[in-house]
Amino acid sequence: MPTLVLSNFNIFLAVMGGFATLYGLISHVVKERLYLSDPLIAVCAGVIFVHGLNWLRPEEYTLLDPINLETTTLAFTRLALGVQLVLAGVQIPGKYLKIEWKSLLMLLGPGMTGMWVASSLLMWALIPNFSYLHALAVAACITPTDPVLSNSIVKGKFADQNIPVDMQNLIVAESGANDGLGYPFLFFALYIMKYVGHHGEGQPQAGSGYAMAYWFGETWGYVIILSVFYGIAVGYLAKIALRFAKQRHWIDHENHVVFPVVLALFIIGTCGMIGTDDLLACFVAGNVLNWDDLYRSDTEGDSFQETLDMLINLSIFMWFGAVCPWYQFLHNHGRIPFYRLVILGLLILIFRRLPAVWMLSRKIRQCQNLTHTLFMGYFGPIGVGAAFYLHVAMEFLHLIQVDGHVREDAEDLREVLHLVVWFIIICSIVIHGLSVPAGKAAFAISRRVEKFADTHPKFAGKDYHRRGQERRKSLRASMSVSGQGGLPQPPKRVHSTSPDAGLESGESEFSLVPKYSMPRYSIPKYGPRDD
Repeated sequence: MPTLVLSNFNIFLAVMGGFATLYGLISHVVKERLYLSDPLIAVCAGVIFVHGLNWLRPEEYTLLDPINLETTTLAFTRLALGVQLVLAGVQIPGKYLKIEWKSLLMLLGPGMTGMWVASSLLMWALIPNFSYLHALAVAACITPTDPVLSNSIVKGKFADQNIPVDMQNLIVAESGANDGLGYPFLFFALYIMKYVGHHGEGQPQAGSGYAMAYWFGETWGYVIILSVFYGIAVGYLAKIALRFAKQRHWIDHENHVVFPVVLALFIIGTCGMIGTDDLLACFVAGNVLNWDDLYRSDTEGDSFQETLDMLINLSIFMWFGAVCPWYQFLHNHGRIPFYRLVILGLLILIFRRLPAVWMLSRKIRQCQNLTHTLFMGYFGPIGVGAAFYLHVAMEFLHLIQVDGHVREDAEDLREVLHLVVWFIIICSIVIHGLSVPAGKAAFAISRRVEKFADTHPKFAGKDYHRRGQERRKSLRASMSVSGQGGLPQPPKRVHSTSPDAGLESGESEFSLVPKYSMPRYSIPKYGPRDD
């Protein structure tokens, strides 16, 4: 006799499949007309399905054990980041790291250090009874920019119309590289806390010398440098094997397209077994695989990678919406008042990245004017990478014990880490996810107000609409790239009742890419392919 089997597995598949199906039916409207991102929609769905309808139960999936839940989330983030980073490595042009090493070096060296210090100062100032050493540990988790959220902005119709290709490539390369370089920032603070804090209580060896020895030897030597060499070796061998198989027609198109994904799984698994940095190894391997730019050109018209990006985004961010500690934001026994969390989240998004990019803008070729600098400074999303480093830190702190219990300072840092990092992740998803539609709405309202002022009897004769057009034209001219004079002027705008009247097809009012009859940005030539 048929029976109703409401197991967690059946419910999970039904909810995930149903949501993906319904969202797919309206995805074009959501992304290309409303300009909303997949991560924002997925987080909202996770909140509704878990805390609203109680259809998904992450605690039951992990046997009601918080440690199991942390371990599961860490594994999920490793998988999502590893796949995305290999894909990021093969999507940028060949030899890109060699050609653009100066810009990348500025962003990955002084840029990341500046973001780390700025974030730690804000946390030290706003979190009550919190040492600066602990603030450095929390700030290290949110220092890397997120490659998953970056893809939702630099890919698609809006990016093609508004963001220069050169800047898109730089954002992808930076977010891929700095996600694997968060270990030195995090473990600098964690090793000092472990071996120096509380006089190294609970450790057989203590002192700053041991802390620095572990930081240089294990973090830099074993985790970072080894992962770079491992990524180069695996990527080079994979490129040779793929070329050998393709020349002899041993590999079909489907397996050729999915090759970076399975390579990512191999690197994640092997790096996890030897304990090195799988994120950095994945990005390096993806770059080496596409070093001659052959793989990217061969798969340029295939949509598999974009489809996989979408599935990863929906899955990981729905999980984030499900496991995020929403209740603790308001009820954390007074450890961090909610208003301080809100102020901290907003200040982090404004001042974490912008000052560093502003000071380095003269050394970054892609920041050719004020608009580019402001965009690069504002656009530093915090997402899956921050969750990854959060759970790496939580796992490390759980092992700092005295008499079988987590040491007092480690337990306090665990509590603050869990609250602050999750709250900033949510702030970034919401604010960065709503930035594009908010900007579009603001410009549309501005144009409608100017039209109304131009036609209303009270303001008749003052021609606000024409003057507004002249101001926008003057602003575009002032932000143009120096040394590119003599270009044709933008076409005249035509009066219309539409908020986007007078714009050429595909042109955006606040585009970073000027719409002229000849290109204003020269994309570097990457040299001949290596046969």
